[in-house]
Amino acid sequence: MTATRVPGPPGLPLIGSLLDLKRDALATYLSARRDHGDVIRLQAGPPGLRAELWMVFSPEAVQQVLATDAANFRKDNVFYGEIRESFGNGLLTAQDADYLRQRRLVQPLFTRKRVDRYADAIGAEAEALAARWAAAPGGTVDLGEEMNRFALRTVSRILFGQDVEEAVETVHHAFPVLNNFVRDRAFSPLRLPRKWPLPGHRKALAAERTLYEVCDGIIARRAARGDGAADDLLGLLADARGEDGERLDATELREQVLIFLLAGHETTATSLIFALHLLGRHPEEQARAHREVADLLGDGRRPTAADYAELPYLTRVLKEAMRLYPAAPAVGRRAVADTVIGGVPVPAGADVLVAPYVTHRHPAHWEEPERFDPERFTPEREAARHRYAWFPFGGGPRACIGQHFSMLESVLALAVLLRGFEVTTVDREVPLGQGITLEVRGPARVRLTPRG
Repeated sequence: MTATRVPGPPGLPLIGSLLDLKRDALATYLSARRDHGDVIRLQAGPPGLRAELWMVFSPEAVQQVLATDAANFRKDNVFYGEIRESFGNGLLTAQDADYLRQRRLVQPLFTRKRVDRYADAIGAEAEALAARWAAAPGGTVDLGEEMNRFALRTVSRILFGQDVEEAVETVHHAFPVLNNFVRDRAFSPLRLPRKWPLPGHRKALAAERTLYEVCDGIIARRAARGDGAADDLLGLLADARGEDGERLDATELREQVLIFLLAGHETTATSLIFALHLLGRHPEEQARAHREVADLLGDGRRPTAADYAELPYLTRVLKEAMRLYPAAPAVGRRAVADTVIGGVPVPAGADVLVAPYVTHRHPAHWEEPERFDPERFTPEREAARHRYAWFPFGGGPRACIGQHFSMLESVLALAVLLRGFEVTTVDREVPLGQGITLEVRGPARVRLTPRG
């Protein structure tokens, strides 16, 4: 199969679209769809090192890649390979028998009933954050730093229980180093061996060792104490058994923990950053959210899992923030067989990207796509829309196992924070970038006004 008929930006003669992607990958994706259609090819890099990316933007084509023909599109690309090297072969990156085995063991820990048990821990961390905000100098905070710290503390508390303090500081300092290392290697046309003693390599490997050591230490002490059945997620993972008695060994436990930390804090933090940032720019929508929260939680009590269903407008606010700023702006696969997507031939071996950041703005499916409008997510309008017009949690057989956890954490945290404060956006435009997740590359400050 040839790719000569695939539309796409021509780029520069020697390096294709490399500079455009480095300057602003998200804007490059948007302009590519606008100018060339729903399935396009981007070429980047010099001859001999040139990468080709087939990008898929329409909901119908996204469904084909993630669901209908999912067996043809595997996590064999460079990006997932780099994540495996740094964070291990956990549920996010595993494939075939490894993935099926891990999914069987882990799935029972993410049922709605099980996840709802963590609502109290979520509420406690949100209340601690609100108390700190009450003492914020000048009443202004940077949402990027604040939400990342909150989401990290919350997922660490749920994972590690009483060992949370030991883990948080290590993860807080090590993760940005590894994330940047993975991103830079994944997007570079030339990847030198990790073991070469280059400054960036040494820094990343030191961060990796520190992260492994703290996780391995907690896991080893749990095993020595014999309290694997503790009610935090690590205890449940250690105690999980398959039908034939199979279980995760110590290395597999660490790999699952690292993947949960990676997938469970930066993604949720991104959603919370932009939900609050957008409300700070839209006072009428914020006032409606305040009324809903006050009606339900005006007595000051800590929210419970049952309250999640009683906050429909706040849930719509969150979903709209996730539409405009999906935590995973582009998701890659590698084609293992010749496939036709949207009438365009895609050859075996091609790197294929679906891009929530673009599909969530597709003008054929979203009226005035750049406008913030939580009412897009009423039940009636959701039911009328294509399933893959909005897919921040992916879809098909590899859909995110933590979807309910992320939604529960985000909605309950927003409820606690909005009960205590009115937020006013200071930095109206927040610079963005693409890494492992959507990156906030500048301040995202809001001014806080305490509510009575």
